[in-house]
Amino acid sequence: MKKKGLSVFTFATALAVVLSIPLSAQAQDSAALYKSKCAMCHGADGKKAAGHDLSSADVQKESDAALTAVITDGKAPKMPKYGDKLKPEEIKGLVAYIRTLK
Repeated sequence: MKKKGLSVFTFATALAVVLSIPLSAQAQDSAALYKSKCAMCHGADGKKAAGHDLSSADVQKESDAALTAVITDGKAPKMPKYGDKLKPEEIKGLVAYIRTLK
């Protein structure tokens, strides 16, 4: 019984490590994308340079779909649309990165 439990634990741990590698790379890619496309207006920490404060409760309470729409379609008068410049998975990554700014 103990041997089987240990095998399941070992497998689960190994699987978690393997699955976390792509997530870490994806998170790094999203952070780099944020820095290149968003930080110039929103600041490196999202705390509002020329744009919305992405760390604010108002932004953080928005749904993923709402944040995706703003990134994709832009928002007048200053937020440009990125739907034609970024892949859907990149936009999804930006939304996930914005969630880390709270």
